Amino acid sequence: MTAPDVSVVVPVYNTMPYLRTCLSSLLDQTIGHERMEIVAVDDGSTDGGGRLLDRLAARHPGTVKVVHQANSGGPAAPCNRGLELATGRYVFFLGSDDHLGPEALERLVAAADRHGSDVVLGKVVGVNGRHVFSDVFNAGNAVDVDLFDSALPWSLANTKLFRRELVERHGLRFPEDMPVLSDQPFTLEACYRARRISVLADYDYYHAVRRLNARNITYHSRVAARLVSVERLFAFVAALIPAGPRRDAVLRRHVGLELANLVGDDFRRLDRADQEQVHAVVRRLVDRYVTDDLRDRLDIEARLRLGAVTAGGVDDLLAVIDQDAERGVPPTVVEDGRWHAGYPGARTGGWADVTDVRADWLAKLDTVEVTWEGGHTLAVTTRSPYPRFAAEAGPVRLVAGQLAGTTLLDATDPTGRTVRTDFPVDRLLAASAATGQRHPVRAELTGTHGRGSAPVRAPRLATGRPRLLRHGLRLYGVAATVDPRSGQLVLSVVPVTVGQLVSRLARRLRRAVPAGPARVAPTPAPVVPAPTRAAHAAGTAPTPAPVGGPSATVGTGNHAERGRGGDLPIGQLTPTS
Repeated sequence: MTAPDVSVVVPVYNTMPYLRTCLSSLLDQTIGHERMEIVAVDDGSTDGGGRLLDRLAARHPGTVKVVHQANSGGPAAPCNRGLELATGRYVFFLGSDDHLGPEALERLVAAADRHGSDVVLGKVVGVNGRHVFSDVFNAGNAVDVDLFDSALPWSLANTKLFRRELVERHGLRFPEDMPVLSDQPFTLEACYRARRISVLADYDYYHAVRRLNARNITYHSRVAARLVSVERLFAFVAALIPAGPRRDAVLRRHVGLELANLVGDDFRRLDRADQEQVHAVVRRLVDRYVTDDLRDRLDIEARLRLGAVTAGGVDDLLAVIDQDAERGVPPTVVEDGRWHAGYPGARTGGWADVTDVRADWLAKLDTVEVTWEGGHTLAVTTRSPYPRFAAEAGPVRLVAGQLAGTTLLDATDPTGRTVRTDFPVDRLLAASAATGQRHPVRAELTGTHGRGSAPVRAPRLATGRPRLLRHGLRLYGVAATVDPRSGQLVLSVVPVTVGQLVSRLARRLRRAVPAGPARVAPTPAPVVPAPTRAAHAAGTAPTPAPVGGPSATVGTGNHAERGRGGDLPIGQLTPTS
């Protein structure tokens, strides 16, 4: 029997009803059943997902393989089990709450064969506002991408097409001693060993779903597991890539994301023992792996917080976080020609010296307010407390994701500078994926100290209810939210279904009707899209995804830690924590 072109490994753990949509998207692939196999590994699901897999395997015995195992506590073990059973020329990993575009596998395999690529990354889009790092797709299709001279290190999820011969030749497997982040070592080494890596940005290949009913594994509850995984991740990178600019190019992502997240705003919510443990691990990793060149390339906020860790104790770090989260940009202290961030509790050692990154420091703005103007424009007002801002910095612009706003006010006074920027919602909707998108807001400027950029924070910002707006034939909820981990202002676009609107209306009616013998009509069923051909055959008709919910890292780790986002269903805009 001829081996299939591609094996799709699906690790499964309690992702109903999203698993139905996931499987339907595989059975509807235009590559055809004869050229693919589905290897589903049930990692001890308790929500009926295992029974669904068995029914599917019985209906498609030549296409679907199912393995059941006791829960392993993470995605690594089921991914490894799937690799053992895979027989295709290529292997692809799909999260069981995510799904593929109909032509995804056919296009990916064709590109790999045409270009001789060992790894192919297809465009990933977020569903229901799930955040994905998309910079690697901004330049369009690329036949040969350099791991060390591109945005690829920011897209290390395993949701790619891998040549199986590469995987087996180098014995690549997922580290089962990493409770979270286990897909990153696998993907990184595959990219490091690959003869060619290709990127396809011409089609929505992978739909990463943000789900409301996920059991959110928070930073607080999994801090020990996360610290273990982060330490092992850094050790893996150091063992794989010799010290120098190439290692720094990869570690820039891990330091700026995984390490900086450990000292994000929610560090304050940990108990003291956990804070001490996080501080010790972060300090050890910074001392061991962060070179001067790498430090200078970090985001200004990450650089300052990690500097506070290495120069002081937990209380010094908390003082920096409290300043950012509660009071906003600190004053700038200029002494002997050197600029210093005026954080309370700052110690000697130079960590608060921002002289060499003055442009980035000047770009740190606080959100004063966000208002709706005329119903179709979001107006963002920001402010810098630096009195000499006008003399040191040129024009300022705010950018939400890839969308530049229109500056309508740029005024200075003796205490600082105020900038108001408008974001027309029609442009925001046009810049968003049909499945929704989060647009983090940054400030960019050019001045006497060069070009600078920094996230726009929103301390104490009271977010309002989202607006329902139509774009084409679809409805979306549009709102300004605050990322609870980073404190960054985010403009969010979330699709809204007719069923969700009907359910919301029914809830309002129930609340409006007085208690007594009168009854409220039952909530109408949500409008469900017509099931696909394969869904009819397999009994896996898709269930519409809810609006909003916690954000997540993209990958097949349905066990993996999920970050917290800022969107909730329409009418419930308070950010989760």
